Amino acid sequence: MDTMRLSSLLQARLQARPEETAFVQNGQCVSNAAFAERVEQASAWLRERGVGPGDAVALWLLNSTEWIVLLLALARLGAITVPINTRYRSEEVAYLLGASGARLLLTQGGHPRLDAAGILADIDPAGLPQLREVVLVNEPAGAALFPCHWPLSVFAPAAAEVLRQADASDPEKVAILFSTSGTTKAPKLVMHPQRTLVDHARRCAAGLGMDQPDAVLLTMLPMCGVFGLNSVLAALVGGATVVIQDVFDAHQAAALMRAHGVTHAFGSDEMFRRLAQCVPGERPFPDARFFGFGAFTSSFGPFAQECVERGMPLHGLYGSSEVQALFAAQSGSLPVAERLLGGGWPMAGTQADIRVRDTETGELLPVGAPGELEIRAPGNFIGYFRDPGASAAAMPDGFFRSGDLGYLREDGSFVFLSRLGDAMRLGGHLVNPEEIEAAIKQQDGVEDVHVVAADIAGQPRPVAFVIARPDGGFQAEAVIARLRQTVAGFKVPARIWIVDDFPQTAGANGLKTSRVLLRQMAQARIAAEMTDSAGAAG
Repeated sequence: MDTMRLSSLLQARLQARPEETAFVQNGQCVSNAAFAERVEQASAWLRERGVGPGDAVALWLLNSTEWIVLLLALARLGAITVPINTRYRSEEVAYLLGASGARLLLTQGGHPRLDAAGILADIDPAGLPQLREVVLVNEPAGAALFPCHWPLSVFAPAAAEVLRQADASDPEKVAILFSTSGTTKAPKLVMHPQRTLVDHARRCAAGLGMDQPDAVLLTMLPMCGVFGLNSVLAALVGGATVVIQDVFDAHQAAALMRAHGVTHAFGSDEMFRRLAQCVPGERPFPDARFFGFGAFTSSFGPFAQECVERGMPLHGLYGSSEVQALFAAQSGSLPVAERLLGGGWPMAGTQADIRVRDTETGELLPVGAPGELEIRAPGNFIGYFRDPGASAAAMPDGFFRSGDLGYLREDGSFVFLSRLGDAMRLGGHLVNPEEIEAAIKQQDGVEDVHVVAADIAGQPRPVAFVIARPDGGFQAEAVIARLRQTVAGFKVPARIWIVDDFPQTAGANGLKTSRVLLRQMAQARIAAEMTDSAGAAG
């Protein structure tokens, strides 16, 4: 099982190419040998702090080489890494620290995108009795300017006595706790051992070409999320150089891609939209081999088609904290429209089993029929931390109940449509809101649209929120009239409202349009209509 430890990823690179560049950040290159030494030093420093098997240590850091150094160092000690989203604030940070039982928190100060001192000041230390210390990373003089309720120290691994002990960690024990979304309730903590992380990283490296000569990854995504971290681990095992952005900036990302010959990048649809807009002309990124994206905000199709025509190799992806990001990717051999859909072929190939179940009858569905995706694969999580009931409900027979709507293709791949909570049961049919959104986008004056279901007179009905183009050509009544002629009656929106923007929530992978908040907005507007009608009648 030695090959299933995270340290094996580093050892393979170190033995093959010790002086080759592993990471680049702010113009500074870190070789494989230097990276390995940093991991040894960090392990020694953490060991001196008393960190050992089973201890939870939280990382609340922007992207950096130290993030991966600390992950590997904690894994060597058999400890558990608890990533914290750098967008989180006091309530969310306190919840994750408490739920994980983290005894140590490593963070940073003095960055405009992470006011750790200010956020921690709003947390009552009495609610986190297990948290013993806060450690500042890359802040040699920052402790004096960092007021804190807990004992405060500075990460100084170079001063630790390196013993160079063999990695005796258990690759089957929990190594990391990823957070689920938590949009409507407290997030669950998803347990992955080193084994699933390493196995999946190897499959991704081979399946996505990050083991090919001169491969270079740009980290546009936060390492605190499964999407960002899985891509970095795949690059690490594949031998690719990792170019690090501490936080995403489209103009900087475009410059880094050109300067370092970036071949691989992963991000949200909005990230790639901004990136493409930064660089005009054909083939803006001539070294690009694979750009994988997840659709998080709005329909990306038309703009993505333009990007592909400009030589950007965009591919739809699928993943989650439970089955890991980059679980599947669409093949470049597909027609562009199919290639840009979520889903694809699993990285685990035939070792992954995917089935689709009817959410009402419980029956398994044939190819092409939409239902809930259920997944069993070598990279699946091993349960939710301290929540055996939720673990059993999510995997009653070894298959993970994803909560996602999708369908199987004839060739063994699959297509992700939406979250089941976003799908609508209309007229007895399960309807993906994107079907109705696509029809509305074809109408005059529509810039963007999101459709949700609202309860109207006791029945679920579709309603639409539209961002209209500034030319003033949008007319809601005319759109509804045309839709009555082109789509089934149960798909015609009962209401269309014009809005300036869509509500968004911050996640580890960036901002996502919140259909939960849109549904709340819709119900509030319907309730207001009923109140106005009652008042007028009275």
